[in-house]
Amino acid sequence: MRFSFITVILAALTLGFASCNEGGNTAVESKPITGSDKATPAMPAVNAKPQAFDPAKDAAQAPAGPTTSMVFDTYEHDFGTLDEGDAVTHVFSFTNTGSEPLLLEKCKGSCGCTVPQCPKTPIAPGAQGEIEVKFNSKGKKNNQTKTVTINANTDPAQTILKIKAFVNPAETK
Repeated sequence: MRFSFITVILAALTLGFASCNEGGNTAVESKPITGSDKATPAMPAVNAKPQAFDPAKDAAQAPAGPTTSMVFDTYEHDFGTLDEGDAVTHVFSFTNTGSEPLLLEKCKGSCGCTVPQCPKTPIAPGAQGEIEVKFNSKGKKNNQTKTVTINANTDPAQTILKIKAFVNPAETK
């Protein structure tokens, strides 16, 4: 009995290892490293220029029903320099520029420190609305960049707002 159990385990392991290399080549080519072949660490450059913020980047597919469009006065807000523990608020204003009522289905901050408040009622075509975003810098320090993702009946379905701040660390005692 014990012999057959061990045989079954060994067979399963053999099949498992054999399937890991299915269609693959196990030969490894070795070549000397020259100055131009050296791998560089995958770290961002410290003095790299920041890329322009594109609210349509990584946009979701348009919803199935009627769609509209919205335009924000600004898609990004910089709170400047804050002290750790400060809580600040910014209101993003937008206009429904489409021909259908605008339905904000979901507004979500990138973390618990960023809390958006979105209108729950439809925004009529041509009407304006506001999204209030609260940022709490408790436990944060140095450069902070947070996003608010808005899902609506727009094309593209997602709009991304961005807030940023520099948070002076609290003095430790």
